[in-house]
Amino acid sequence: MNRLLPLIFLFFFSSASFSQNTRTLNAKQWADSVYASLTPEQRIAQLMIIRLSSIDMKTKQVKYLYDVAERLVKQYNIGGICLFQGRVDTLALQLNRLKQKAQTPIMVSIDGEWGLNMRMFDQVYPLPKQMMLGALTDSSIVYQYGKVIANQCKRMGIHMNYAPVVDVNNNPNNPVINDRSFGEDKEKVARFGIEYMKGLQENGVMACAKHFPGHGDVAVDSHLDLPIINKTKEALDTVELYPFKKMIQGGVASMMVGHLFIPAIDSAINRPTSLSANNIKNLLQNELQFKGLVITDALEMMGVKKFFPNGESSVQSLIAGADMLCLPDSVDLAMTKIKDAIATNRLSWEDIEQRCKKVLENKYLYRVNEITPIDTSELLIDLNKEVIALRREIAEKSVTLVTHEEVDAFHWEPQSNRQTAYL
Repeated sequence: MNRLLPLIFLFFFSSASFSQNTRTLNAKQWADSVYASLTPEQRIAQLMIIRLSSIDMKTKQVKYLYDVAERLVKQYNIGGICLFQGRVDTLALQLNRLKQKAQTPIMVSIDGEWGLNMRMFDQVYPLPKQMMLGALTDSSIVYQYGKVIANQCKRMGIHMNYAPVVDVNNNPNNPVINDRSFGEDKEKVARFGIEYMKGLQENGVMACAKHFPGHGDVAVDSHLDLPIINKTKEALDTVELYPFKKMIQGGVASMMVGHLFIPAIDSAINRPTSLSANNIKNLLQNELQFKGLVITDALEMMGVKKFFPNGESSVQSLIAGADMLCLPDSVDLAMTKIKDAIATNRLSWEDIEQRCKKVLENKYLYRVNEITPIDTSELLIDLNKEVIALRREIAEKSVTLVTHEEVDAFHWEPQSNRQTAYL
């Protein structure tokens, strides 16, 4: 019997490898076929991700953008839609309608770091944020966390989650990462990031590590302005890049590039890393050998829009090596600027072909082409059903024991017979 074990293992390993190779070949064939059916303008549009809702800053109410999205899907054959705030049933019905109207299957994404509650907070129960997960010692719970979020995403027709955050939280003045990070220990950030990623990807949802090359050591919110990180390349390599390297080795399918000014990577004044060929092509793709999808952080953010307005950020991102443009500030302007860049040889149609086919292959791999309407019956019940038990488990296992020396720092005097306290 023991002699058969190597043969059995070899059979299963070979079968899995054969199955994966077949799926990859099928993805390429499907991508080639779909690509051939697209107009030049539609091939550009496959690289764009748009909103389906937003918040009206005056009324603080949800503003559904279905009419805008429908026009862009019909006019350009947009490649992706990102879900934000709104009622889950309304968003589901709108997605169903848009999927029916689209010539090419739409990749649906969400920025759901702690699950769908991050956006649909009025209805979906919250999971703990990553900083609380960082207090765990059992990384298998982080895998379960990713799996629960993957189940939420699949139930809502979502194919990609912009998570996990693998920024090292090494600046206490950081106004935007903070509790979104697993903490200041780069090894734990990497280990937990991989578990979260596997929980998503092994259950059918694409993960997206962010914000490359590391958004932890900043004191400015990139939604509002362009943060500056004045570190040497060696210092970045030691800390900030460490989790991203591990995520690449672990097989993360996509990477989101942040809006950061890091002179050690690119000294061109006010050039964000999201628009930098030194950062994307040279560092991420060539040096670190990342072969997955490269997605920009939202191009509507002031960290990039302030210095590259009116569609120019979309052009510069593609020149730098990005594959997908997340939330261009104007699709119409971006489309015009990208075609102008091709006409003036700053971009080529070969660049567009390579990125478009890459997007299409990932659509096949994550079953975007299997268009099934979202069933809205008991939708909210299904989205919430796994949350409470997992939330309780995390709460119980993330209780942190603080030594009396650390408690003394808070000027608390323990009793003589007590050496520790729970906070």
